[in-house]
Amino acid sequence: MKKWLLALLLPAMVFADELNSGDTAWMLVATAFVMLMTPAGLALYYGGLTRSKNVLNTIGMSLAAYAVGTLVWVVIGYSIAFGSGDFIGTGKVMLSGIGTDTLSGTIPELLFVAFQGTFAAITVAIASGSMIERVKFSTFVVFAALWIVAVYAPITHWAWGGGETLNFGEIDFAGGTVVHINAGVAGFVVAMILGRRKDYEKTAIKPFSPILVVLGAMLLWFGWFGFNAGSEVAADGAAASAFLVTNVAASLGVIGWIAGEWLIFKKPTLVGGASGAVAGLVAITPASGTAGVGGAIIIGLVGGFLGFLAVSKIKKMFKVDDSLDAFWVHGLVGIWGSIATALFIADYAMPENYDLGSQIVSQLMAVGLTIVYSGIMTAVIYFIAAAVTGGGRVDEETETMGLDEAVHGERGLNM
Repeated sequence: MKKWLLALLLPAMVFADELNSGDTAWMLVATAFVMLMTPAGLALYYGGLTRSKNVLNTIGMSLAAYAVGTLVWVVIGYSIAFGSGDFIGTGKVMLSGIGTDTLSGTIPELLFVAFQGTFAAITVAIASGSMIERVKFSTFVVFAALWIVAVYAPITHWAWGGGETLNFGEIDFAGGTVVHINAGVAGFVVAMILGRRKDYEKTAIKPFSPILVVLGAMLLWFGWFGFNAGSEVAADGAAASAFLVTNVAASLGVIGWIAGEWLIFKKPTLVGGASGAVAGLVAITPASGTAGVGGAIIIGLVGGFLGFLAVSKIKKMFKVDDSLDAFWVHGLVGIWGSIATALFIADYAMPENYDLGSQIVSQLMAVGLTIVYSGIMTAVIYFIAAAVTGGGRVDEETETMGLDEAVHGERGLNM
């Protein structure tokens, strides 16, 4: 279990807070890794997957999510997520009471604030993938700010921040429910409300640049080492294990997705391989602190193959235009990862008197809470954001022209 979480749950006298320069140095690096994931990794991955007329708008959503998310996080989000209280945290608005000498475990709390803020930003940025090419940029900006406050921060508080009533004892080392299921459900809900793009299933919608897709996915893979290994909040053996299984699961995700394409379509694609890497990373996230290499191989392989099946087959049954498959790659694969966390625990990480059945129930309860709360609150927040911005969907002319030129006055390539 994470040291910072233990410090919240056990009496303060058990842990004598003392700054550790090694832990602090690692967390500075891990925070920079995770920062890179949103305005660079996810932006390029999503930008490459969309169409050329909307690539800048799509990248812009990741950039805006990071900027707005950072502001909201330091003003009130961190207080709700990690302040004192049961259902929501309080007492740390504008980081009140946190100074340069205030510690969170063995690192400065200000560094912990920065690290956790990168998680908040990427979560709402992931959700943007479901609504691209038709949602107003202004609506998304307002939505991102409100969503982090009302959805992301409370769910974080219940899972990691000390909220007891809605903490069911789940194992979520780095964000299976908090980040991936939460973002996937939110994106899916907004996609349903917005409706389909006007040419969805009427014309071929091809990725703008498979090259950018692969590059973005590799930057995500790189940043994910900070995402998962950094969630130990210490430079120790558990962080090293999380680092290793993250790499293994991502590799097996590539193999799982490409194997599916090869078996069914006879053509392994680079876009599929890149998406498989992301699926493997999503799947291992909640288990990265407890799974061994054997577990990571299975979790990543199934995650990659499940992601392929979801995008190529299952998605068609639901008739929802989830533009870049945020729910199917992050939500559905995240559900698999959360359940698999209970199934694949290494001997060295096995809690005393561990009960598999009880832990699976705990995982399912946490997944269910995330789906229900995120689904309902996301709908409410979207309608508020749409009302503030005079409607949430762009007009037909803008959608036809493309949001890059119509909204931003720019083109992805000036040739």
